[in-house]
Amino acid sequence: MRLRFSLLWAAVASAVGLLVLAGFFVQVPVLIALGRVLVGFAVLLAGAALLLGLYNLLSVHMRKISLQERGWAYSALLVLSLLGTFAIGVFFGPDNPVALVLFNSIQLPVEASLMALLAVTLTLAGFRLISRRRDLLSFIFVAVAVFVLLGTGPWPSGETSEAFILVGNLRNWLAQVWAAGGARGILLGVALGATATGLRVLLASDRPYGE
Repeated sequence: MRLRFSLLWAAVASAVGLLVLAGFFVQVPVLIALGRVLVGFAVLLAGAALLLGLYNLLSVHMRKISLQERGWAYSALLVLSLLGTFAIGVFFGPDNPVALVLFNSIQLPVEASLMALLAVTLTLAGFRLISRRRDLLSFIFVAVAVFVLLGTGPWPSGETSEAFILVGNLRNWLAQVWAAGGARGILLGVALGATATGLRVLLASDRPYGE
């Protein structure tokens, strides 16, 4: 019985995936309309999965608060922030001034702080790498990291000095040519991996929906 249901889920998933994929390549109005309906159902399922994840998050932290476990105050702050933000988004919409103030005053500073910590952590990791393995690639890594940090941050001499402009131009060249090329290579690898995974699911080689 379990095998039959597994084959049924595989057939349904493969058929839905092929129909949606065909709607992008074959300009048939029926296929396009059916693909939009199926994508709409997928969006609804994704929203339901997100709500289930939020419920699980709330249940875990509410249990931590009720048992007064270690760090329960942070759990209480997380629950209050989550419920407040969710209520503002549901009742007033994401374009509400209060929601924008919360985003600009909390979300953006936290993201900027995390990115700054990431940059400092990578630089320190580079120096530790040099202390353990002194080779050409390690020195290049640390030199590029320090150079990019110098080209990003402010200088005591001001942003109009020739040295700052030169370092900034070289930093932009490194970021737009070398770093962007590496990022494109990573994105191509991710896209190929996602395509291969999608084909395996469409051909029922992998059946995550039938487990």
